[in-house]
Amino acid sequence: MADEPLVQRFMRFTGRLRVIFGPAHSSPLDHEMTEENRHLLARQQAAAEQWTAVTRADGTTYLVPKDPNDESLR
Repeated sequence: MADEPLVQRFMRFTGRLRVIFGPAHSSPLDHEMTEENRHLLARQQAAAEQWTAVTRADGTTYLVPKDPNDESLR
């Protein structure tokens, strides 16, 4: 077993830990959204709406502000 790859030893060790402690906890997706999460989601959506993705001819994309007069990142 000494010549066993490190990845396999790690996976076997973590498998033994899962037997003892159980799988990692995951929260259900159907819970009610808290007021704090609603405010956070609204802020993130507002921040995302100020950008647009531009695709170059070679297929790469980059973000630019939707406001054409904003030269802050160009």
